[in-house]
Amino acid sequence: MQIIRLDISYDGTAYSGFQIQANARTIQGELERALAVIYRQKVRLVGAGRTDAGVHARGQVAHYNAPFNVPVERIPLALNALLPADIVVTGALPASPGFHARYSAKKKIYSYTLDRAPFPQVMRHRYSLHCPIPLDLEAMRAAAALLEGRHDFRAFQASGSAVRDTLRTLYRVELKELPAEELLIMIFEGSGFLYKMVRLLTGSLLRVGEGKIKPEELAAALTGCRPDAAGPTAPPQGLCLEQVIY
Repeated sequence: MQIIRLDISYDGTAYSGFQIQANARTIQGELERALAVIYRQKVRLVGAGRTDAGVHARGQVAHYNAPFNVPVERIPLALNALLPADIVVTGALPASPGFHARYSAKKKIYSYTLDRAPFPQVMRHRYSLHCPIPLDLEAMRAAAALLEGRHDFRAFQASGSAVRDTLRTLYRVELKELPAEELLIMIFEGSGFLYKMVRLLTGSLLRVGEGKIKPEELAAALTGCRPDAAGPTAPPQGLCLEQVIY
């Protein structure tokens, strides 16, 4: 069987996350329904990242084993004709043997968008967290620098996960200001992320920006000395899976 890689973008507002669930509308479920129409049988899809309910993606990657060959250039067109408008397949490629969307990934990049306008912007509320209060960006950048590197991020894993290996590497935690658009975008690039880790990191950095904790206190959460310094969990709508790197 040929392995097909899909590049996917979606607005996660109306979905209970990427991963298929009983009695819930999911990104994977919609994609598998469309694949079943094309191949006239059930096709299992595997995603690189299991984004949560309300989380978006510009650069999600998934793969499936094609039951038979379909011209690869036709696959995005065929799928998009069957998918709802808030899910778009932006590319399809034949993958090398052994390719796995999740386990072959070397890095993932997420963004979290803060709307810094004085009043909530109607056209942004589905894709950002409104945060008009003053923030100490210098302190936030100092804390971000302390998060970079290989650490035990168990304090930044939400309950409900069975993952035991909580060591992860953050290659980049960047705060990007867009003054003209009144936006602040946090970029997280890492080897992988724990359950709700990016949202917990975002909530923690906001607490630093508000002056509620110091950068060193946030760093202490990585050593287990101050697990209470982690969080809270930022809302899902500001989070976007930007890219999966192989």
